[in-house]
Amino acid sequence: MKFPGQRKSRHYFPVSERDTLIMPNTANHTLTLNHVIGMAQVIVDIEAKVPDALIEKYELVIGQSLVIDDAKAEALYQELSESQLITDQFAGGTIGNTLHNYSVLADARSTLLGVMSENIRIGSYGYQYLSNTSSRVDLNYLQGVDGPIGRCFTLISENGERTFAINAGKMNFLRPESIPQEIFKTASALVLSSYLLRCKAHEPISDAAMQSIEYAKKYQVPIVLTLGTKYMIEQDVDFWQSFIKNHITVVAMNEEEAQALTGIADPLLAADKTLDWADMVLCTAGPVGLFMAGYTDDAAKRETRRPLLPGAIAEFNQYEFSRPMRKSDCTRPVRVYSHISPYMGGPEKIKNTNGAGDAALAAVLHDMAANEFHQANVPNSVKHDYRCLTYSSFSQVCKYANRVSYEVLVQHSPRLSRGLPEREDCLEESYWER
Repeated sequence: MKFPGQRKSRHYFPVSERDTLIMPNTANHTLTLNHVIGMAQVIVDIEAKVPDALIEKYELVIGQSLVIDDAKAEALYQELSESQLITDQFAGGTIGNTLHNYSVLADARSTLLGVMSENIRIGSYGYQYLSNTSSRVDLNYLQGVDGPIGRCFTLISENGERTFAINAGKMNFLRPESIPQEIFKTASALVLSSYLLRCKAHEPISDAAMQSIEYAKKYQVPIVLTLGTKYMIEQDVDFWQSFIKNHITVVAMNEEEAQALTGIADPLLAADKTLDWADMVLCTAGPVGLFMAGYTDDAAKRETRRPLLPGAIAEFNQYEFSRPMRKSDCTRPVRVYSHISPYMGGPEKIKNTNGAGDAALAAVLHDMAANEFHQANVPNSVKHDYRCLTYSSFSQVCKYANRVSYEVLVQHSPRLSRGLPEREDCLEESYWER
């Protein structure tokens, strides 16, 4: 487990250094390891440069997104392959991206629950998914299916126009009995997407998601929900508010999804409203930056040393140096908020917005897992006088999530190929010499 974020701290992980006052039985101590679990609709993004005639042949509409059946998807894929029109195939999906990025950042294990084609040919879309996923993501619990996983075709016309063809394949056929209970005993978090709860009646993945929630609650594992699109939330706002209140610990969303969920346009006020149902909220707001909201105990709150910020809630970041807690773990719960503007003012040129929110969530998961790891291995540290959700403060988690999000914005892929640099170029050398 790598330390989350680039900063100095006296609270280190017991990996290479041992404090005999904290761990008297150093010689016989074995580290307790943990992991993050995610349930995904396993999907591959396939890009191809095609003539307009091919788009017309498959009854697609240039510039629009359409769902196609398995037979048409397979015929399209075969033609693209045989004509050597495919320019890229890479693993996708919001939960798959999040787990991959978490494992790259933390250099630690995560576990993916989903489906995978039983018969995989070298070079095929299934092969590409596996080969483009971090080796630290445990794929041993994937359920085999007789058929394709999800595919999203991005067909680029000669004039640069993008046409999308989406085929779900068998990605929603994960069964409840394929969810192993034992892996939840050592889990730091369960990550789900709202897409899992909005499938067709004959598709079992919604039941599998509810089974995983049941196991997570049994072992007191925090449950994290990332909202899909504002259109999905708008279809049944009451359902999502009730679902979050009954099952979810942490909500991750962007400002549009936040407005759909709460009816409030201001991302800070929307995050505050979401605390009526959840314990912690991450809200990305594009060029405005990133907001966090949550609870801490009145006795554990810590005032910020940064300038107090104006906003819809006056001086809302007053206690941002506090650490997030579940409301139920607080004797006198206090709402806490934090905000950070885009890292370095944002990139000069944004190459990719797909996956920036997933990257930010991966950083939050890293900090949550780090807290569980430290508590398991240094249980009598002062870090654990209160039962917190994260290792770091609201302010520090914001910084870390913001930094990781930036890394995705300046590259074409939604998945990190490496962790953050050991030393940031933007920091003065004197910082590292302290």
